Amino acid sequence: MRVFVAGATGAVGSRLVPLLVAAGHRVAGTSRSETRLGAIERAGATGVVMDPGDADSVRRAVLESAPEVVVHELTALGGPMPDFRRFDEGFAATNELRTRGTDHLLAAAAEVGGVRFIAQSFTGWPNERTGGPVKTEEDPLDPTPTGPSRQTLAAIRYLESVTTEVGGLAVRYGGLYGPGQLLGRGGQIVEMVRARRLPVVGGGAGVWSFCHIEDAASATAAAVTRGAPGAYNIVDDEPAPVSEWLPDLTGVLGAKPPLRIPAWVARPLLGEHGIAMMTTVRGSSNAKAKRELGWQPRYETWRRGFREGLG
Repeated sequence: MRVFVAGATGAVGSRLVPLLVAAGHRVAGTSRSETRLGAIERAGATGVVMDPGDADSVRRAVLESAPEVVVHELTALGGPMPDFRRFDEGFAATNELRTRGTDHLLAAAAEVGGVRFIAQSFTGWPNERTGGPVKTEEDPLDPTPTGPSRQTLAAIRYLESVTTEVGGLAVRYGGLYGPGQLLGRGGQIVEMVRARRLPVVGGGAGVWSFCHIEDAASATAAAVTRGAPGAYNIVDDEPAPVSEWLPDLTGVLGAKPPLRIPAWVARPLLGEHGIAMMTTVRGSSNAKAKRELGWQPRYETWRRGFREGLG
C-alpha cells in the first residue's frame, strides 16, 4: 500500500518507517527540515518536506504522495520532561499538532479520497481516575482532569473524535521508554532515578501503563492493515502502581531505593497533576489491540523491558 507517515523522523515515526518498508509498503515520510530527509530515504522511503502548521504545505505533500493510508505521528516532544505544574504549557505545541495539524491532514486525506487514517494518541493519565485500576477503550476519559492538564486532554479528545468520525484509528501509546527516550539509558528520568530525585509520593498508588518505543511502532504498523475504526490502547501486559515499578527500576539501574514522601510535602514541587500521576491515575488494558490488531508486544512487561530495552 502507499503509506504517508507524517512525522517520520520522530521517536515512533523513525522506527515505523523501516517496518512499513520491510512489509512491502511504498512509504512517503515527512520532516519539517530538508536536512533530515536523508534518514527517511536511507530507510527505503521517499522523504518529503512538510510544514504541519501550513495547510497548503500539508495539502501539497499529501496530494503528491496520493496515499492509501495516512499515519499521523506529529508531535513537538523530544525535549526535557515537562513541568507537571505547567503541564499544558509543555504540551502546547504538540496540542496544536493534535488539533490544527490533524485538521490539515484530514482535509488533505479527504481530497485524496478513500484514505485510511491512523493518529497517535496517549493513554494512562487521560483515563478517568475513579473505579478500577485498569481501564479499557470503553471507559471514559477523565471528566474532571487536573487543572494543569485540561488543555492537553481537550486536544487528545479532539484528535480522537475527528479521527474516529472519519473511520480512522487512534493508537493510544502508553508511557514510552527505550533508547532515546526520557525513560532510557542516559534519559532524564533515568538520571533522576539514579540521583534519588524521583520519589514515591503519597504511597505511589497511581497506576502506569508502559510501552516500549519499538512496540509502539509495531502496533502502528499492524494498524495500517488491521483494525476497525476506534481507539486502541498500545501498552504492555502489566499496568503497575508507582510503588511497584519505581523501586524495580532503581534496582535495575543499581541505584539506591527511591525516597518516600507524603503528598503534602511533594505538592509544591509537583503540583496537582504531578500528585495525580503518583497517586490516582489509572492504567490501561491492551486486550483490544492484541485481539483486533493481531499485535503482541515484544516487551510484554516493563519488568523485562527495563532490563533489556532501555538502550
